[in-house]
Amino acid sequence: MPQATATAIVLINTDIGSEDEVLEQLSRIDGVVEASVVYGVYDVVVKVKAGTIEELKEIITNKIRKLSKVKSTLTMIVVEGKSFEKR
Repeated sequence: MPQATATAIVLINTDIGSEDEVLEQLSRIDGVVEASVVYGVYDVVVKVKAGTIEELKEIITNKIRKLSKVKSTLTMIVVEGKSFEKR
């Protein structure tokens, strides 16, 4: 993957009880750099990175949203240059 310049946070609702299956499927998608099962309104939170916004849309629309146990998603595009990450 080229240097990522586009990042999105995707909130996912899954079929009941399928969070682990969706998490495992997400681990095989290029561009998905982090994913966690969470408590609350959503079931899984995902960080996606790509070289362009178009590539980001492709990953989210044609890969993540088409997973069989994904019921719905909410995508938030990160404002370029307006984030930090601690390690």
